Amino acid sequence: MKKLDFKFKISFNSPVILSFTIMCFISLIINQVTNGDSNVLLFSVYRSSLLEPLTYFRFIGHIFGHMNFNHFIGNIMLILIVGPLLEEKYGLHNIIIIILITAFITGIVNYIFFPNTMLLGASGVVFALILLSSFTSVKEGAIPLTFVLVSFIYIGQQIYNGLFVNDNISNLSHILGGLVGAISGYVINKKSNGKLLF
Repeated sequence: MKKLDFKFKISFNSPVILSFTIMCFISLIINQVTNGDSNVLLFSVYRSSLLEPLTYFRFIGHIFGHMNFNHFIGNIMLILIVGPLLEEKYGLHNIIIIILITAFITGIVNYIFFPNTMLLGASGVVFALILLSSFTSVKEGAIPLTFVLVSFIYIGQQIYNGLFVNDNISNLSHILGGLVGAISGYVINKKSNGKLLF
């Protein structure tokens, strides 16, 4: 009788998304070990002196920081579900650009308009990827119904929460991330059929 030979290997199938996840996890561990000091120093954005070099790092670095394990899991689970498919479709360069643009825009907006609020976490990136995913089947001259529904549900919920729910969630970052994802999806599909965004 022939033995069944089950051979499998684990592949690093989505380098950008997996690297991002690992960086967020390492940041979380460092934050736990430093009792929150690393989030304040590196992994959050807030009003600080423009003469301080770390201010500029925090414009991007805030997307790696998370308050606790639940905050981390909430963001990373969605990124791990949506991200690899988008990275396969649009390429790792586009995904890196979208993540960096999302981080920079949400960081700058928070720095300018919310000086006393510390922003951290990957939720802006989550929303960028969610809205980007709704563009994966876009056809010339047509707006996908999935995009309309996702925009209505996710962005509408964030606007509602921002107006009527008093929590510690940055709804504006979610909206800005969603806008970056939507615009990126439109530009990539219209301009270059999934080639480099820039």
